[in-house]
Amino acid sequence: VQLQASGGGSVQPGGSLRLSCAIAGTMYSSYTTGWFRQSPGQEREFVAAIRWRLNKKYYSDSARGRFTISRDVAENTVYLQLNSLKPEDTAVYFCAIDSSLDYSGTSPSEYDYWGQGTLVTVSS
Repeated sequence: VQLQASGGGSVQPGGSLRLSCAIAGTMYSSYTTGWFRQSPGQEREFVAAIRWRLNKKYYSDSARGRFTISRDVAENTVYLQLNSLKPEDTAVYFCAIDSSLDYSGTSPSEYDYWGQGTLVTVSS
């Protein structure tokens, strides 16, 4: 499985971006696709995740209410809509797949496949 993240860019506070994660390979129904982010000097942190078949969604506290994760099964693509962006949302955003049979949680170590990341910069 290969993942390609895109859609990052520079926006002002309060702005929006839509990140995409194109997935090449077979997406099994049990898979979970997650978005993580990492700022310089910080650990990679969980943002959101979605179960491929069940469409069940999970969010970090900082993402809930502002970000929305979704998937397009036909296109093998997962999206992360970022609204009401804040300077502290500035980070490289990564998509990843957890190939286990059930949702494993928010730790990056549970995810088996990673994309290359896309940079989101929020600044006035």
